[in-house]
Amino acid sequence: MAVRTVRIALTGTLAAVALTSTALVAPSVASTAPDRTAAAHRATQEALDAAVEEGVPGALARADDRAGTWNGAAGVADRATGRPRLPQDRFRVGSITKTFVATVLLQLEAEGKVDLDDTVDSVLPGVVRGNGNDGRRITLRQLLNHTSGVFNYTEDEELQEKIFGDGFFEHRYDTWKPRELVGIALAHQPNFAPGTSWSYSNTNFILAGMAVEKLTGRPYATEIERRILRPLGLRATTVPSTDARMPQPSGRAYSILIPDPAAPIHDVTELNPSVAGAAGGMISNPADLNRFYSALLKGKLLPKQQLKEMKTTVSMGDEAPPTYRYGLGLQVQELSCGETVWGHGGGIHGSSSGAVTTADGRHSLSLNFNADWTGDAGAVVEAEFCA
Repeated sequence: MAVRTVRIALTGTLAAVALTSTALVAPSVASTAPDRTAAAHRATQEALDAAVEEGVPGALARADDRAGTWNGAAGVADRATGRPRLPQDRFRVGSITKTFVATVLLQLEAEGKVDLDDTVDSVLPGVVRGNGNDGRRITLRQLLNHTSGVFNYTEDEELQEKIFGDGFFEHRYDTWKPRELVGIALAHQPNFAPGTSWSYSNTNFILAGMAVEKLTGRPYATEIERRILRPLGLRATTVPSTDARMPQPSGRAYSILIPDPAAPIHDVTELNPSVAGAAGGMISNPADLNRFYSALLKGKLLPKQQLKEMKTTVSMGDEAPPTYRYGLGLQVQELSCGETVWGHGGGIHGSSSGAVTTADGRHSLSLNFNADWTGDAGAVVEAEFCA
């Protein structure tokens, strides 16, 4: 996926972040798995160590495969205290949220409550109008695979300055309503006519979350909890509304806030996640993410037809290498060794994450960097599946 700077957060990237910075580097934390399991994941551990050497304060990963579970970590969870990262640490997952939201909409389709080829306007009348934007020409499917053409609200320069730049500390606790975020996007003309191209847009999933609420009469967060989190027993995963605090255990999140590797590092752990909402507001940990993506790919959350729809992909154009394609809130990537993995990446203030699994759901990896300006998540994925 295309690399986005810290000023355009809520990304879905698993690609390398090119900037580097100096940060506190601590020795890696050894895996608690048996030596044989640790040896099998040595390359993955080395990739985590490399991320810390590049400036990430702390890196965390978990792999689940036929041999069992491996946990790896490097660096620190808290620069002030030196506490190491722990396997159970929770973190903001950013755009990994999108797969959860898409799963709910596909479940609603399976129940006959909506057709993904229905227009946005048929579910949210009059919401998408103005400046060339027209919800009567955009389908729900086009929201989920980013072919709607609707402008990405997090690329609005005024909003960027407020929530990603120097204005972060003044606005970190602000509450943002979904209609407000959509309004920011609609102040811009669409990037292209619906269905004619591809462009990653967080606005698509703000609208998808609004559609879930309109179709069910309940907030998207409630539907995720009752349809996914409770059935799978994902007890470390939450969908906060406006609460700026992190549930424990968790480490700190760090950002330089501006795209300058020489900028000072700030603690940005606390923030009101409503600015991300259905596009990227969730919190989880590696064990829960692996369980979710494994269950999804094994067909435990969707009927065969809906899973097939979710895995029907489109080109991501110039925003990603040709080995990446995008489905419905789900990305597929062909690795250098020919292995194919499905999942999503996520970036939000001070947190960069990735979660992928093989097509059969039997080999899963989730990772997190507590930084948003450096580190190569793609290298960790390559190490796990191709070393």
